[in-house]
Amino acid sequence: MSAAIEILDATVVLEDAEVLRGFSLVLNEGEHACILGPNGSGKSTLVRLIAGDAYPVYSERPSIRLFGLERWDLFELRGRLGIVSDRLQSAHASGDSVLDVVLSGFYGSVGLPLRAEPSGPMRAMAAEAAARMGIDRLLGRRASTLSSGEMRRALVARALVHGPDMLLLDEPYTSLDIAAKAAFAASVRGLAASGHAIVLVTHDLSEIGPEIERVVLVKDGRVLADGPKRALLTSEAMSELYGTRVRVERLGPPGRELYRALAE
Repeated sequence: MSAAIEILDATVVLEDAEVLRGFSLVLNEGEHACILGPNGSGKSTLVRLIAGDAYPVYSERPSIRLFGLERWDLFELRGRLGIVSDRLQSAHASGDSVLDVVLSGFYGSVGLPLRAEPSGPMRAMAAEAAARMGIDRLLGRRASTLSSGEMRRALVARALVHGPDMLLLDEPYTSLDIAAKAAFAASVRGLAASGHAIVLVTHDLSEIGPEIERVVLVKDGRVLADGPKRALLTSEAMSELYGTRVRVERLGPPGRELYRALAE
């Protein structure tokens, strides 16, 4: 598989603190992976680094390549990598219509830019993405009136308008209730089955669906371990990751199992 995201020895400093320290990671096209770590481990900064919202300390070697390129056209990049994050959700919780939120994916903006006139094909693609995420009936509503789960699906539809190869989902289940989590998880499984690579960023084992094949453990701004899900989601590894005694339980049949962690 070709590398989609390559990070080599990247250090990111925010407010005089090293949040990522010599961080290295390769995520391949077509694979389903999870970035797992406790709060404060550097996961959100990693997402910002990939999105171009944070920058590594200068080094002679390039610290990050996306789809083989050190520099990229942002419009072209959106067609290959869609990002959904809590920061993005907060930015779009406004009076804009849900349709405008989805259409804004074509422009990489928060809401539609002034004097933007989406074409007929753009509107058709936005409607198709919304229908795929089950929110087509909400397109006329204001984004500020949506539940957290509905808004999260709207942002995925926004990312899908370009037909990206990979979706990077940063803590997508935050603030969702049980029913909304189940609905969103089903949507993610459908996207994975239809050929979109999924990279899930989370702190919670129970959010790791059966479609995820690889797990990258992140702690204190570094990669602690990287490997197959079944090999790393163990009581020993989770106890080291979270710094407390943790018991991991596997639920469900092999190949479709889910996990949960219990502090002891």
